[in-house]
Amino acid sequence: MLVVQEVQQDKSKDFWCKIFQTKEDFVVAICDKELLDKVLNFKEKKIKLKVTKSFYGGAQINESIAVKFLEKATIANLMGEKIVDVATKNGFITKENVIFIDETPHAQFVKILTK
Repeated sequence: MLVVQEVQQDKSKDFWCKIFQTKEDFVVAICDKELLDKVLNFKEKKIKLKVTKSFYGGAQINESIAVKFLEKATIANLMGEKIVDVATKNGFITKENVIFIDETPHAQFVKILTK
């Protein structure tokens, strides 16, 4: 399995990542490792957002593994300066589509696949 083999070979582990797979979708949630369990204040929406282990905390991965998962993802949820930068420089998202929650970059994307 891709997840297990590649995570075991990982050395730098800059991110937390969790995979949610359904029949149609490969959903990837990745956050910068230092954000796990942090509470962010989304002032514009008057809500607090907790970066939880149950959503992001599957395994620690490095940048190259993150890019492989983003290539495969049909849906991605990205939280943090480093992972948003990785997604931007690899063409998964654009800077115009990044929002900030408590000064922390956040982005999502959905790939629409046609058959």
